[in-house]
Amino acid sequence: MAATYQTVNPATGEPISSYELMSDAIADARVEAAHRAFEQWRTTPLAERSEIVRRIGTLIRERSDDFARLMTREMGKPIAQGGGEIGLCAAICDYSADNAASVLGDEQRAFDGGQGLITYQPLGVILGIQPWNFPMYQVVRYAIACITAGNAVLLKHAPNVWGMALALEALFIEAGLPEGVFSVLLTDNAQTERLIGHDKVRGVTLTGSTAAGRAVGAKAGECLKKSVLELGSNDAYMVLADADIDAAVANCVQGRIYNSGQTCIAAKRFIVVDAVYDEFRAKFAEQLAAIEYGDPTDPNTQLGPLARADLRETLHDQVMRSIAAGARCALGGELPEGPGFFYPVTLLEDIAPGMAAWEEELFGPVAALIRVADEAEAIRVANDSRFGLGGGVFSGDTPRATAIARDLFDTGMVNVNGYNMAQAELPFGGVKDSGYGREHGGFGMREFVNIKSVMIAG
Repeated sequence: MAATYQTVNPATGEPISSYELMSDAIADARVEAAHRAFEQWRTTPLAERSEIVRRIGTLIRERSDDFARLMTREMGKPIAQGGGEIGLCAAICDYSADNAASVLGDEQRAFDGGQGLITYQPLGVILGIQPWNFPMYQVVRYAIACITAGNAVLLKHAPNVWGMALALEALFIEAGLPEGVFSVLLTDNAQTERLIGHDKVRGVTLTGSTAAGRAVGAKAGECLKKSVLELGSNDAYMVLADADIDAAVANCVQGRIYNSGQTCIAAKRFIVVDAVYDEFRAKFAEQLAAIEYGDPTDPNTQLGPLARADLRETLHDQVMRSIAAGARCALGGELPEGPGFFYPVTLLEDIAPGMAAWEEELFGPVAALIRVADEAEAIRVANDSRFGLGGGVFSGDTPRATAIARDLFDTGMVNVNGYNMAQAELPFGGVKDSGYGREHGGFGMREFVNIKSVMIAG
């Protein structure tokens, strides 16, 4: 009898749907079918591929309400926040369609004795292993880039959002994408790891934890497969002495609680210089205290549940270990009673090296507040992390803050005087334990292509 996976509504703990895991034979057949689809898709003119991608974006917009409700039901995203994720996905489709010709077009370069042609050719079947926290966006951001470039895509989504995976597969086909160019794998981790070594899989991309990244990166390296890893982080937001404190507080609160804090590029460590610490701390704590968790189907809810029971347990353990190591809990920090996987907004102070709140990623609505003497110490503490995905700088001197972001912040992305997440036009990715490779802004379209040189004599 085949194994099954039961999805659960994180706001109520009640079951939603049951899915049967694919056998190895069925999974292998999906890979083979994807390769056959790729052989045809790669010959489809780029302009035609781009128009199908554009239609995918159109359908995503048309089904926005349905997809938002599905996100809320499967992973607890507050219903008011679903539209932002869905709009970004449609924008990615538009950007890819609009810019594919310039990103993937042939280039010519002269060399001694001839002319060189540089062409960007698709690789083949790309396996994507994706998490649950942005159940549509995590899929669209890699799949659309790969499909536009002429590759076929396999999706191994997190099992608690398999409803979204299958809904996207149906939408892509409805938009005109040939069957097999995008297909879903309902497999477990062991099966998925085995598929990385399949001879028809040419690349693998993962968004997930550092531990998962190490495992997938090692397997891909063993099999000599190209990989892209977008992993976790504990992003630091620096508040300098000349910052607009009200604006900094508002952005930092939003950056911490959006998507119930379950965001790899969420603001997590708040590094505030001594001159403005007390003012920032008072206003920050006041605004955080005003945010209550609630029914994610209510349009007024800002904070929903965490996506799974085990995720809440992990977060609470990190909070308790930080407190045991000397952190002070100024707000929250208690497991609530009742149904669902809710966790209160929590503020930890007196954070020091070695504590979970300093060293680890807190994937939920827990803020770590760190007091530093001055700008130099703020920069040092911000970079004192094994992660390097995003971060931010708040300062009244925008050119100075921009210089810090450009030259001194050891991350892949930095916000200046605001909190912005992924942008279709800009590259997305990190350094250090936050992974490697880039998505968005055309960069993702070139991650899984054969950059081929053709040397023409004469």
